[in-house]
Amino acid sequence: MAKRTKKPTKPKGTPRRPLRWLMWQSVRVFSVAFLVAVLLVVLGTVVNPFTTIYMSQEKNRLGGVDYQWVSLEEVAPVMARSVVAAEDANFCRHWGFDVEAIKDAIEDGSNRGASTLSQQTVKNVYLWHGRNYTRKAMEAFGTLLVEAVWSKRRIVEVYLNVAEFDEGVFGVEAAARHYFGVGPEDLSGVQAARLAAILPGPKTRSASKPSASVRKRAAQIMDGAATIRADGRAGCFES
Repeated sequence: MAKRTKKPTKPKGTPRRPLRWLMWQSVRVFSVAFLVAVLLVVLGTVVNPFTTIYMSQEKNRLGGVDYQWVSLEEVAPVMARSVVAAEDANFCRHWGFDVEAIKDAIEDGSNRGASTLSQQTVKNVYLWHGRNYTRKAMEAFGTLLVEAVWSKRRIVEVYLNVAEFDEGVFGVEAAARHYFGVGPEDLSGVQAARLAAILPGPKTRSASKPSASVRKRAAQIMDGAATIRADGRAGCFES
């Protein structure tokens, strides 16, 4: 009877194949990052941001910022409608990305108007300001998560509280008192529209001393806020 030959055994301590090891480590890192992202977004449904990366940067640069959280119930409804009309009129009709706005932006050769309120909220709360593919990819992933976990009303509430309205002035509570000397619950339609009108460039525009372009934009926003209220596009965030 022929004697069987033993297969050579792999000596102990032999290193794993580099490619396989690298793939395994990548999967582990991705899994941990995914779980952390999900955890942060889930916490965001009930835990209000006490600061953001950009807010912290401005605090260090200026020596302090004006920021006070306020619930959406304590904000004049016209303020929420105004910011949605100004930044993302189809907010209640999309799942985080406005495909039509993206198509229009591509045709125009710019990205103006393509970023939704959900995308801006993710960027403001969880990421840093800047234009690079890494941040945009993280923003897209975060937007899908936020839209899946948060209510539309929560997205508007968080956005209004972390948006920058002037140098060192963050959130609608601070902005209402900074520009008009009133609480956010007492904002008029004109005041709300002017606050929304300065959002694209809060450091170079003023809501209390508006330029002609800001006045014109505010008038358009007032019309837009009335329109989305009338046609139901404000229903997802109004109680």
